[in-house]
Amino acid sequence: MKTLLIAIGKTDNKYLTAALDDYLGRANHYAPIEMKIIPDIRDVKNLSQEQQKTREGELILKQLQPGDHVILLDEGGKEFTSVGFADWLQQRMNTVSRRLVFVIGGPYGFSDAVYGAAHGKISLSRMTFSHQMVRVIFAEQFYRALSILNNLPYHHV
Repeated sequence: MKTLLIAIGKTDNKYLTAALDDYLGRANHYAPIEMKIIPDIRDVKNLSQEQQKTREGELILKQLQPGDHVILLDEGGKEFTSVGFADWLQQRMNTVSRRLVFVIGGPYGFSDAVYGAAHGKISLSRMTFSHQMVRVIFAEQFYRALSILNNLPYHHV
């Protein structure tokens, strides 16, 4: 199984980019993960929030392939402990035959079309984080889950 992380907009902060690259690199030793950055929508001042979500949604949907198992990182999604997420990930690794795709939306969330294409939603916290921070938090938790599944000392119970 391959994993893809889709995100809207580039990461501007160098320290966040370094942390993201570090965790994705570590995770890649145990499960292939790739990140696809969708450029920010231009001229958003002339668009309503719904129009912006629709445009971003179209770009997200273009990245998907038949058979992808799509999970949205969404504030209304299911919350896990790190061990619970590792168990959930193991189940997906055993059952998803194509790609497991995690999606981080834009500032206003996802379009109805993206929600319709998703197989589930996960929340990283009840707190709100910047979209750039969410990338790092997700990458760290993905690596942590893999370390749990591989009995590595990174995660201490």
